Amino acid sequence: MSTQFKLPLAAPPTYAREDFAVSPSNAAAVARLDGWPDWAEGRLALIGPSGCGKTHLARDWARAVGAVTVEAADPLAPPVDLAPLRGRAVLVEDADRRSDSSTLNDEALFHILNMAGVDGGTVLLTGRTPPLGWDAGVPDLRSRLNALSAALIDEPDDQVLAAVLKRAFAAAFWNPEPDLYPYLVARLPRSAAEAQAAAALLSEAAADGHREMNKALAREVLGAFEGESE
Repeated sequence: MSTQFKLPLAAPPTYAREDFAVSPSNAAAVARLDGWPDWAEGRLALIGPSGCGKTHLARDWARAVGAVTVEAADPLAPPVDLAPLRGRAVLVEDADRRSDSSTLNDEALFHILNMAGVDGGTVLLTGRTPPLGWDAGVPDLRSRLNALSAALIDEPDDQVLAAVLKRAFAAAFWNPEPDLYPYLVARLPRSAAEAQAAAALLSEAAADGHREMNKALAREVLGAFEGESE
């Protein structure tokens, strides 16, 4: 059992590549993304647990190549119009969590995958689990998913969390005491977003209370969010 902080995520995310920390946990996936457009059949699945940075990488890729983004698990979005997607780069977010009530059904996903590699079309899909385990009610979709090449991201390691914290503190013009970083890294969930949330909470508390940025402040401010985790 280890003590972790469970933090409210209030700050809007940033998806700039310069704000992404590359480490052994994600370097191979970064290299695969940077290999675009040389993906097998114009398709790639970016796979990793929540908080690992896959949306960060995917949105930065989409911005760089001018991709159309489809939120596959959004039940409120209108059905996908396939015609404008021909010959385009397409990002399909949360492809593993789509359902019959979401914006992207099995048939639409099948056609998007078929458009990849044709007339310059390409598709990047994100998911928490490998495509082999995704639901597929259409037999031909099953074969397409089974053939998808996947780039895997592990949960953020200590190097990533420390880099996220340092960048967040520097952006707020803080120079924390060095022992604050290992203290936070040992207690934060393996999530870049939660590391940013921790830095934001500490920055606000230090500024409001005219305090030093150190472990004592962290224990005081973040103690309310402590919980027990396996």
